[in-house]
Amino acid sequence: MVLVMLCWTDLFDYPSSVDEKTNGDLTRSFSHESSELLSHRTEQSVFSSECVRVDAGNQLHTCDVCNKTFTKASTLKTHLLIHTGERPFTCEVCYKKFTRSHDLQRHVRVHTGEHLFSCYVCNKKFAQLNDLKRHILLHTGEYPFTCEVCCKKFARSNDLQRHLLIHTGERPFTCEVCCKKFTRSGHLKEHMRIHTGERPFVCEVCGKKFAKSFDLQRHMCIHTGDHLFSCYVCYKKFTDSSHLKQHMLIHFHTARPFACEVCCKKFAKSNDLQRHMRVHTGERPFTCEVCYKKFTRSCHLKSHVRIHYK
Repeated sequence: MVLVMLCWTDLFDYPSSVDEKTNGDLTRSFSHESSELLSHRTEQSVFSSECVRVDAGNQLHTCDVCNKTFTKASTLKTHLLIHTGERPFTCEVCYKKFTRSHDLQRHVRVHTGEHLFSCYVCNKKFAQLNDLKRHILLHTGEYPFTCEVCCKKFARSNDLQRHLLIHTGERPFTCEVCCKKFTRSGHLKEHMRIHTGERPFVCEVCGKKFAKSFDLQRHMCIHTGDHLFSCYVCYKKFTDSSHLKQHMLIHFHTARPFACEVCCKKFAKSNDLQRHMRVHTGERPFTCEVCYKKFTRSCHLKSHVRIHYK
């Protein structure tokens, strides 16, 4: 396996030719018949479109749908797939589809396990160049994207865009079943498993299934004896984050600044006080979407939902 070593000083001007070369090598690994089929499908679908306008004087190719211009006809062909929704390139392993062959070739590394890009500082290896770029920021400490509202800084622009949803209150991802809204597509995907009953993460030791990868990771501690969560005061380790939180109160038991105005009970964290207040108000904000039973805590709801999907 050939590894590409990059110094971070050259990283962000990294030429696309290396990635294209890698893609070329991967492309040649596909069968000749498959390549011909994909090329034929792409050519046929694009040339049958009536959405192309060419400016002969400036050699610009214009999309008649959105009027975006391109210097190359091939780039316009790829762009048109956005409007048609066509994804002509299919992974032969998992059948996921892509609009560009470049994206398919990059995706194939997920199955092959190839890690072509290596960090110059710590030699950690990555399958995608963008992952390496993001990792390099750990060494440089660079956070070039700043929130104009709270001045929090981020290493990536999409992290900033996602953060801005906190200020706007926008939840762009909606469940088509119950209309619940989410700030992240990943949260919506996890939520959908409540409706479908899907549990794609399986323990290889005992066969138990989980809806979330983190739940599987935490479960594996039972078999391995690993302790993922460590107290930064005394270094005691725990398999569950909630156990660590309870333990931390031992060190900071005197710091309980949040007091209940009803019974004067004190808490170390504001959200613990808010949760406690439900004892007095009777509020049960967490509702089962199957039988509509209500709960005071989300963890109680999660435990209850398993009844419906056994």
